[in-house]
Amino acid sequence: MKNKSKLHPTALVIFGASGDLNWRKLVPALYDLFLDDMLPEKISIIGVYRKAITGKDWRKHLQDGVRQFARHKVVDNARWEEFFTHFVECQAGDVTDPDAFRILAETINEQGKEMGELFEVVFYLATPPAVVGDIVHNLGQAGLTKDPQHSRLVFEKPFGYDQRSAHELNMSLLKTLTESQIYRIDHYLGKETVQNILAFRFANTLFEPIWDRRYIDHVQITVAETLGVEHRGGYYEHAGALRDMIQNHLMQILTLVAMESPVAFTADEILARKVDVLRAIRPIPAEKVHLYAARGQYGSGWLQGKQVPAYRNESDIDPISNTETFAAMKLFIDNWRWHGVPFYMRTGKRMPQDISKVIIQFRPVPHRSFPASAAIDWQPNRLEIDLHPDEGISLSFMAKQPGVMLQLSPKQMDFRYAEAFKTDPPEAYETLLMDVIEGDATLFMRADQVECAWQVVDPVLEVWNSVEASDFPNYPSGSWGPESAEALIARDGRSWL
Repeated sequence: MKNKSKLHPTALVIFGASGDLNWRKLVPALYDLFLDDMLPEKISIIGVYRKAITGKDWRKHLQDGVRQFARHKVVDNARWEEFFTHFVECQAGDVTDPDAFRILAETINEQGKEMGELFEVVFYLATPPAVVGDIVHNLGQAGLTKDPQHSRLVFEKPFGYDQRSAHELNMSLLKTLTESQIYRIDHYLGKETVQNILAFRFANTLFEPIWDRRYIDHVQITVAETLGVEHRGGYYEHAGALRDMIQNHLMQILTLVAMESPVAFTADEILARKVDVLRAIRPIPAEKVHLYAARGQYGSGWLQGKQVPAYRNESDIDPISNTETFAAMKLFIDNWRWHGVPFYMRTGKRMPQDISKVIIQFRPVPHRSFPASAAIDWQPNRLEIDLHPDEGISLSFMAKQPGVMLQLSPKQMDFRYAEAFKTDPPEAYETLLMDVIEGDATLFMRADQVECAWQVVDPVLEVWNSVEASDFPNYPSGSWGPESAEALIARDGRSWL
């Protein structure tokens, strides 16, 4: 547990404070941190919004979000009242208006005087990407970001639309900010089991020596959702599964699985090793995209006992949409550790289960000395890292069954977070909010990392944008995706696990 007395006084400014992200994620996470006694003793949470919402209505709106989404489900009224004393409203109006930032600067200064000492200022942009440029420019003009040691900004995805737009956005931000002030957030990196990949690999001598092409056959990364697009149709139509999930979430998981050991556990060192992985990924030629990537779009079907509509029949969706709701890729990392080892990634909506998992499939033993009758159910060793919902790690190994006959079968050694630590892990946003308050950028993305990730998927996006899918929808809701995804891995003599 962090020592809150050592945390600097902080002004946390949330743009888009009346929006869905603040309601569902940020305020519930802050409330959980407050109840766990993790926030700085002196903190002001300044909500900036445009909507004409009264203090009473805003307060009730936020409390409803806490009741639904906070880890501590029961809201104690006395503790809620104490928590809400840290909130300050700032109805600044249009973010393109410099006067709005004059009002914000006055509000921040007033809070600083009450804190009575040097304080950190964190600007969280829970806003649409279209207004990010205006906000950053006006923050700079108002002098609110001039101190790179004590001011920083948090950006939600998407960060750009492709490699070129991401580069242009980075260059635009650097006109006002230094790179050290920019925290590009990916909530997947805040998950306990994602962070535990580093601990598992580099804190144990048992696995790291065999973590390479000599012993590992291939790696699979799956992030599946039962949900459809829900209320995000307007955004999703312009994103799709490849942009929304693989370019950021799955690519970040891949870098943690594949990176070299850092010299020290510092933000710059870890980020540098992750960028090394992205730069080593083999480019995909346009004419071979069909051999390295597969896409799909869900049709109607049955899921968890309910009939659900096709993607094209969802709200705010083009009835002839070419947007993919499923994407799969095969990547190779051309370095000494991983040369020739395929990394398979897939993600999709309206899948049979909500599951996020990394599977490390080891190579078979070089020689089976056991009689064939003893090893009918023989399987190579397999390591499964469950990221969601049942966080844990499982290792599959061969063992002799009890009895006078020699019979081998695969068994598992399991580690489950809930059972091992007798506590629920913090939500991802709790971890990431604490890190940004402390100024720890380890779990955030650097400019070159974002651009390298876009560079990997851009060739696929270009082909998919130029050639419409003739078979959409090509998988029913409640299935594991289109046949093209099965063919992608089956061509290598493997299957999705």
